Amino acid sequence: MIDRYLDRVIHGDCLKVMRDIPDGSVDMTFADPPFNLKKKYNGYKDNKEFDAYLEWCKKWIYEMVRITKPTGSIFVHNIPKWLTYYSYFLNEVAHFKHWIAWDAPTAPMGKILQPSHYGILYYAKDPKKNKFYEIRYPHKRCRKCSYLLKDYGGKKAGLHPFGPLVSDEWTDIHRIKHNKYRDEHPCQLPIHLLERLVLMSTDENDIVLDPLVGTGTTVIAAKRLGRRFIGVDIDEKYVTITKNKLSKIYSNSKIGNTWVSFYLDVVVTIRDVDWVRLEPYFLIPENIKDIDFAKIYGQDKTWSPAYHRQAVNI
Repeated sequence: MIDRYLDRVIHGDCLKVMRDIPDGSVDMTFADPPFNLKKKYNGYKDNKEFDAYLEWCKKWIYEMVRITKPTGSIFVHNIPKWLTYYSYFLNEVAHFKHWIAWDAPTAPMGKILQPSHYGILYYAKDPKKNKFYEIRYPHKRCRKCSYLLKDYGGKKAGLHPFGPLVSDEWTDIHRIKHNKYRDEHPCQLPIHLLERLVLMSTDENDIVLDPLVGTGTTVIAAKRLGRRFIGVDIDEKYVTITKNKLSKIYSNSKIGNTWVSFYLDVVVTIRDVDWVRLEPYFLIPENIKDIDFAKIYGQDKTWSPAYHRQAVNI
């Protein structure tokens, strides 16, 4: 039954579509629902009554968990206010793993602390069977001098050439601020944010579902990384935008035969288990302590981000 939905973006009500998907048939579910803050979406209003909004959220959250495999992961993105309610719903039917704090400062609002992060709830269907891969991101460096920003003291000899393991606080991925990279959507997420989640929790050809797909960030990330996908949105305009973008995307975000995430001509996320296959593609200083001031570089232009850059701004 799920086959007729695979690698498609469906115009429809997410609850109706998900209720037609069998139990335990999807490897990763992700949702970025409207924040109920009166934002300007195209075909629906972001201003439900408090109780009505939460009742609606509870329904699609339960459906997400139901259709997730025992090995699968459930991710929900929103502002902290709503995540506190979502976690209550999720705690009834799934198992908490992490609250990922995505550093995304906003303007001071007065009378409250300045909001500085969005959250991503990470839940497992079955914590003993959950598929999870440690991931790494590049060392943070001074933009002008390229030296490492973190002082590792006498531990530099033990540094990983590519970069440290990712924690539950993500400060290296920024919101989309420039209009030339944005669609006509008020809450568009960066592609490499979703690619990190996909790499962390799935394998090639696994199924990724987003029931509130908007203009397609999740399904584009899935396709770029060689995963199957299902996207759903109630707004026909957003579905059209997503389909147009997908038609220009290829499943080639890799080095050799290994899937990685690129952003602005840089590899920004890898799986730790993949480093043994990726290392031969990089030029690494003979003395690992030189990582302090010397970046590692790719040796082969055919895998460079510029070579894989898509024809569409996403």
